[in-house]
This record gives sequence, structure tokens and C-alpha cells, in this order.
Amino acid sequence: MRVRAPVMLGRDGEFAHLGRLIDGLSTAGGGAVFVVGEPGIGKSRFVREAVAAAATAGVVVLRGRGSAIGPMVPFRPLVEALLSLFRDGGVPDRAELGPYRDILARLVPEWGGGHAARGDLSLVILGEAVLRLMSVVGRGGGCLMVLEDLHDCDGETLAVVEYLADNLGGRPAMLLSTVRVEAGGAIDLVRSTERRGSADVVELGRLGEADVVSMVAGCLETTPDAVPRAVLDQLWRDSRGVPFVVEELLHGMLAGGSLVRGPRGWEVVDHLRTEVPATLARSVAVRVDRLGPHGRDLLGLAALLGRRVPLDVVQRAAGLDDRALLDHLGAAVAGQLLVFDADDPRFCSFEHPLTAEALVARLAPAERADLALRAAGAVRQLRPGLPGEWCQQVAVLLLGAGEDGAAAELFAEAGRRALAAGAAQSAVVLLDRAERLLAALTDRTPHPQAGAARASADASAGAGDVPVSGYTAAYADVLESLLFALAAGSRLDRALRLVDTVDLSGVVGLDAGRRSALHVRFAWVAEIGGRLDDAAAQIAAAREVLGADAPDRLTAPVDAVAASVALGRPGAAGAREAERLARRAADAAERAALPDTLCEALHTIGAVARGRDRAESAAAYERARVVAQQHRLPLWPTYSTVRLATLDWLFDGDPAGTERARLEALRIGAIGIACNLDAVLALHATLCGRFADAADRHSRCREDAKRLRLARVSRYLAMVAAVHAAHRGRRVELEAALAEFAALDGGSSAEAPLAMGLAGAFCSLLEEDHERAAAELRLVQEHESRSPVTFHLGGPAGIQLLLAVLAGTAGRAEYDRASVASAGRMRWNRQFVLLAGAVLLGREGRPVEAVAAFDEARPAAGPYAMARRLGVRLVAAAAARDGWGDLVDELRDAEDYFYRAAVHPVAGACRAELRRAGAPVAPRRTGADRVPDVLRGLGVTVREFEVGLLLGERLANKEIAVRLHLSSRTVEKYVANLMSKTGQPDRRRAGGYVARLLGGRT
Repeated sequence: MRVRAPVMLGRDGEFAHLGRLIDGLSTAGGGAVFVVGEPGIGKSRFVREAVAAAATAGVVVLRGRGSAIGPMVPFRPLVEALLSLFRDGGVPDRAELGPYRDILARLVPEWGGGHAARGDLSLVILGEAVLRLMSVVGRGGGCLMVLEDLHDCDGETLAVVEYLADNLGGRPAMLLSTVRVEAGGAIDLVRSTERRGSADVVELGRLGEADVVSMVAGCLETTPDAVPRAVLDQLWRDSRGVPFVVEELLHGMLAGGSLVRGPRGWEVVDHLRTEVPATLARSVAVRVDRLGPHGRDLLGLAALLGRRVPLDVVQRAAGLDDRALLDHLGAAVAGQLLVFDADDPRFCSFEHPLTAEALVARLAPAERADLALRAAGAVRQLRPGLPGEWCQQVAVLLLGAGEDGAAAELFAEAGRRALAAGAAQSAVVLLDRAERLLAALTDRTPHPQAGAARASADASAGAGDVPVSGYTAAYADVLESLLFALAAGSRLDRALRLVDTVDLSGVVGLDAGRRSALHVRFAWVAEIGGRLDDAAAQIAAAREVLGADAPDRLTAPVDAVAASVALGRPGAAGAREAERLARRAADAAERAALPDTLCEALHTIGAVARGRDRAESAAAYERARVVAQQHRLPLWPTYSTVRLATLDWLFDGDPAGTERARLEALRIGAIGIACNLDAVLALHATLCGRFADAADRHSRCREDAKRLRLARVSRYLAMVAAVHAAHRGRRVELEAALAEFAALDGGSSAEAPLAMGLAGAFCSLLEEDHERAAAELRLVQEHESRSPVTFHLGGPAGIQLLLAVLAGTAGRAEYDRASVASAGRMRWNRQFVLLAGAVLLGREGRPVEAVAAFDEARPAAGPYAMARRLGVRLVAAAAARDGWGDLVDELRDAEDYFYRAAVHPVAGACRAELRRAGAPVAPRRTGADRVPDVLRGLGVTVREFEVGLLLGERLANKEIAVRLHLSSRTVEKYVANLMSKTGQPDRRRAGGYVARLLGGRT
């Protein structure tokens, strides 16, 4: 007898709303819908009806489910959903998904085509990959992804679900998820997305009495008045309107013989002999007991193994032959406890997830331990090496059997595997579980914050002043892995708390290698967090532990992290020490066959050498790339390619290598690296004066960085925006961009000198405020003396030298040092260094050599349209004064360029130099073509138009006068004329009116 309601009851309003969303998928776009309710309330039934409606409407449906039984497997519901698409043969090809297909191949390897992405897997990028897959799949009639039981999902899956909820709007795709109303990350996610307006939430409440009556009648295939009143009353009273409990209670009545179909219809025999199910175990117990001892064992084993049960493991653990296995399975299926897997007959699953939970709950401790040990043994025999999720599965089984030590070992192994696969959040949970088990086994009392996944670690910042002590060797290994997982999972704050609270002096029973490795890991975390003094203290402790005669395999990692710490120290001494340590680490790592350490050391060597010798730096990066490729190290080859491309860009001004590195990063799915390189290319376009191209690339890159939550790229792009505004002479935009950069930066990043020099000082030069530019460049120089420099383009190695030579505060000695320095040979700096040399040669009475130096500067400045002409304007007076060159043609070209670029102060300065040289200068007011037609019709002159443009930048009259080389009184007259001719009541609105007209024209 079926005990499932044939139709869904009491959900008409909710389902009608969902139906409208499904019907509008292909036109209005989709979104996220969360179906929320208590266990058994009908969430799964609601979803089944939605899936049927979607299929009828031609919507592609992908389905997956979380599970509380068995191990916690990262991305399990997502993998199931993607596999459902794979089984139907509907996987989009590589051309449609691009690099995101390789990202998805981390979950479904068959999709990778041999190019699956390696390295850490960004959850944001994975979310973007799933988003794009759903968009591609849903282009026809829409795509519906169903993820059930989010409350049983891992943290990685929840992060992807949140990303989808925030970004699905407007696309032909919908996410439909079910969540229990119980404390946890899933319901917190639902409430936060609901508050943001990112998702619809369907709250399923309990059924009313009329709906329960109709439900019971439907299950019994009769009318409500044909059901005995006593049955209806008891079901309504005991179920309290929960549909699943109604069905389970009704099934108990039927199975127990209390309710039978007689000649006159449904009748109660004697009295209703059912138990009110305080838990689901009571409703399941009757059916389980009918199966006998072997059947109970089989179901107990199945419940311990998870929702999708491998039959070969159950058979081996239960000790059944094929015939006996099939007999017991058939009985369980007949009792509506199990169902065979429709896709793979080697598996079965429970009729409802709550059934498995009830089975586990009714096991006695001794019985559960026995079954768990038998299941674990069967898995070890049938799954050698415990691949994939089996490592966690057996850990859970052993924990249930009371084998805490063995369970801790497997939890630690599973955590390390999760970390290697890029699932850092799951790794933290698993490693923390191992840490707690080991701490309890050894009767230790770890600091409350040592268990990184514990809620108490977040709840009490000042708790637990007693340091951790007495770790076992296994505990130390887990702690080392946990620290790495926290840092890899962007939980650096919690990793640093461990550094603060764990006292390694209390560690006992460890050999020198393990102890030094812990100190190295602590130093690594502190260095990443910018706490160089703490890192240095840990390095000193590691060296003390190892002593003077330690082997290379132990000393090399210490030296490698010490080199990184030294590189962060300001000044030349830090760089020298970094190089010494890095070279020693590299030599030792090579002898000890430690490729990861070797690559780390080579990159430090390359970074130090970049400011000294390009070839040497390139050789270090190239060697790191070869080592990484030989040892198949993830991401290191790409990192090396990026560093080499950066050298080409810095020294040659050639972006081709950067573009190739970007394409390579996209090919392997390293989308964060590709976005970072896009930002570099946006800066290059700005320096070359290709402002439209730069703005377009910057806009696209900024959108990607924001959506993918790439904080470092966003900071870099804020700097690029400041440089872009500065190179267009737009002070108001520059100040806004610098404020945004400061909010993201804090003044300590490698981009800070670029924001001060390439942006602030350069804008001052375009405003003809050379004193301000010189002062800003001195600030850059002071910053670079305190902090490491990455790109050396902020000014001290180039334009600052030229200004100092022109001002007479720098001479031949300063020039000689700059001309041979690696930073001075970088192409952006080289143009200014050569111009400084030309000025010095002219001043020394060597005009022929001065002209030669000037001619050499021109090709060096070739790509940089604005900087090349600014250099001409800066040296023109010195050339005329010292008689070493006729720059009239160059000045005319510069004047025309800056005039057309609306950089009027420099254009005016070029005209002044032309007049001093005795060259005729045509008045620019004849260029009426620059004035919009509407303004010309109102009689607005070119000069009034120029004043109006600067009013739009909210400049005061005195500032406008400086820009246009006019008196303040003349500017006041032009402002009054402009207000009168345009009919605007004040100067601000007059400037806005001009700006709007100009924007409409262009």
C-alpha cells in the first residue's frame, strides 16, 4: 500500500510564485529561491513538483543533495548536480565555457580534457564557473539547479551558493535549494541573502487540519469521509501538521494491522496500535524489526555508510552471499526503507535521509561500534589507499567505533588532501577535528583557540592566557598543516592567533626536524601577515633547535622563509641579507631535493636582482620555471612566467609577454592571475597615452575583480585609476581615486609609491606646479627608502633625477649612478635619465653630445606619447639657454598634443617657450571647432569654453588663472560672460552645463 500523498497540499500560493519564476526564466531571468522549513515539512516534495514543472517547460534541471550521514565531502551536492548534466551528455564545449570548464574539471575530471586547473581553487572563481555553466546551459529554455539539504553541506558549497545567489539575477538560470530551520551556516546564509534582496525565501509551514485530512484520504486512495474519524483525529493530533510524520504514522497503522480495508471500506481493528514518534526512530523501528537480525545489521551498516550506499561494502561487512544480500535488500525496499539507485545498480539509498538518521540513533553504543569497525574493515579491503571521500568515510566510522587515534590520523590525512585540492575551509574543519582528538587522547589541554574551527576561538579574543604545551609528534604535524590551511583559506587572522597563543617551548617528544618545521610554519604565517619581528623570532627559535650541524633538508626551509622576511626589511641591508639567505637556501634545497623550497628561494633572488641586473633576475625566474615544470609543481611555472613577463614590460616597455602570460593563466584556469595581469596592461595603456583603451580595460577588469573579490587587484586598480586621472590632468578625479586607494591600501603596499609618483607628482607637472611635483617626489623617495619597491617607476629612478638636474640640485655624480642602475634602465625611467644627461652635457659645454643624448631619449620614450612630449617641454629652456639643440619642431608637436588633450597649462608653457625661441605662435582661439555647436551658437568663445571646462572640475578662479596663464580678474570676466551667455545662475552650474554638452558631443 502506498503511503505517499499523490498530490501536494497546502502550498498553492508558494508554488504559484515559484511557477511564475520558472516560466520567466528565459525572458526575465532567474535568481535564487530557498525553500525553508523544519524536518519532514515537505521541502523535498515541493522541490519534486518544481522539477516536474520545470521539465514540462523545457528547462534543463541539475540536481544534487547534501548529506549528514558519512563523511563531509567538499562540493558533494555540486558534483552530483554537474554529474547529472554529464550523464545526459549535455556538457558545453570548451569554446562556450573557456577557462571555466577547466575550473569545473576540478569537480568533474571528465570535463577537463587533460587541462584541469591546478593549485588552490578559489571559491569565488568556482562560483563564477558554475554561474557561467548555468548561463550557457540555460540559453534555450532556462536552467534550474536544485541543491537539497544545504544544512548538510560543507562550507565550500555554501560559499558557492552565496555567490550564485548574489549574481544569478538577469540570467536564464535559477538556483532552488532546501534548508532546515536550525542553527547553522546554511540558515545564516539564507537570512543574509534575504536581507540583501539576493534571493526569494519560501517558508513552508505546517499543514492545517483540512489539508492533513485531504492528505490522508489521498494516501488511502479514498475520500475524506471514508476515512475513520479516529484515524484522522489521531493523525492530526500526533503529526502536528508535519507531512512526513503523517505518512510515517499512517504507514505504521497499516503495517501493524490497526487500519485495514474491509468490505465496508477502511476500518480500525480493535484500536489504533501506533506509537507517537517523538523521533523518527520510532516510526522506522517497526519496519526494521520485521527484517530480522541480519536485516537490522544490513540497514545499520548502510546507515553508517551514508545516503548513497555501496552494496559491495555492505555485503563484505555483513558477511552475506549474493542471494542473502538480495533477499534482505528486497525486504528493505518493500518496507520502503531503501531504494535502488536508478543510475547505478551497485548502489542503493534510503527512501528519505531522515530514515538513515533514525537508524543510527536507535543503535546501541556497542552495536554501533561493532558495525562501524566491520564497515571500516570492509572499506579498507575494497578501497585500498582510501581514495577520494573514503578517507573521511573511514575516519567517521572509526570515530563511531571509539578508535579515536586511528580516526584522528585519517581526519588529518583527509584534511591535507582537501587542502591540496583547494578546499581550504573543509581542510580547516578536518584538521581541527584531528587536533581535538589528539589533544584529548594525550590528555593535553590546548588553548581554546588552538582548535581553529571552534566557535570559541571567534567568540573570545582574550580567552585562555595559558600557553599550549605537551604536544605529541602527531599533534605537531596536524598543527603545522592547520596553520597552512588557515593561511591558504584566507583565515590569516586566525592563523596569527595560533602564532600568538601556542608556546612551542612546551612541545615535548619531538625531534629537531619537526620542531624546526613548526617554527618555520609560524614564521611563514607571521611574514605573510606583515609581522616581521614575530617571524624573525620564530626563525631564531628554529635555528636554535637545529643547532650548527643540521642537514640541508632542515636548514633550507628556514633560510628560505628568513630570506622572505629579510626582503621585507627596508633599505639595502635587508635586500643584501635576503639574497645571501636565499642563495644559501637554494643551494641546500638543490642538494636535498626540495623543489618547493628551491622555487621559493629563486623567486626571492629574482626579486632582489631586478633592481640590480635584469639578466640575473631573469635567470633566477627562468630556473624556477624549469624546476617547477620538472617536478610538476602547481602554479609555480605560471608564477615564473608572470615574473619574466614583468621584466620585459619594465625594461622594454613591451606588454607582449604580459599578454601571453595572461592567456596562459586563462588556459589553466588561474583567473585571478589573469585579472591581475589585465590591471598591469591597463596601467601600460595609460602610460602610453591610450586613454580610451586604458579606461575600457580598467572598467572590465575592475568589474571582474569586484565580482571575484580579488582585494589585491582592486587595490592595484585604484592606483591605476589615480594614474589615469593624473595623466589627463584631472585633479578632482585624481583626488577621488587617491582617496579610494588610501582606503584599500593603508600607505604600505608596493603600489603606494606609484600612486604618489606616477599619479600625484605627474599631475602636478601637468599643472605646471614643479615645486609641488618635486616635494611629492621627495615623499616617494622617503617611502621607498623605508619599504621594498616592486616596480621602481614611482619617480626617484627617473623623472625626479631630471627635475633635480634642471633645478641644479643634482649633477654628474647622481646621473652616473642612475644611468648604470637597473631601475634607471627601465624604459619609463630611461627616457628621463637620458634627458637629464642631455641637460648636464649642455651645461658642461658639450652641445653635440647633448643633442646625441636627446636623440637617444626619443626612441626610449617612444611608447609613452604624453611623457615623451612632457620631457620636451621640461628641457626646452635648458636647451635654448645652453645652445645645444633646436627644439622648435618638438615644442610645436608638444603644444598641439597638450592642447588637444585639454592639458592647457603645459600647452601654454610650450607656447611660451616657442615665443622665447622667437618662433611664431598662432593664437589658439581660432580653434573654434573644439567648442560644441550649441555653445558657439550662444556666442561662447574658445577661451570662455576653456574656462567652462575647468569650472566643471570645480577649480577656483585663481587655480584656473594658473592653468590658463591668465590673471584672476580676466578669469572672473570669462566666468561672468559664460554664465550670462548660457543662462546659468552660478559658476558651478555653468561648468556642469559645459561638461554635459561636451559629453553629449563626444
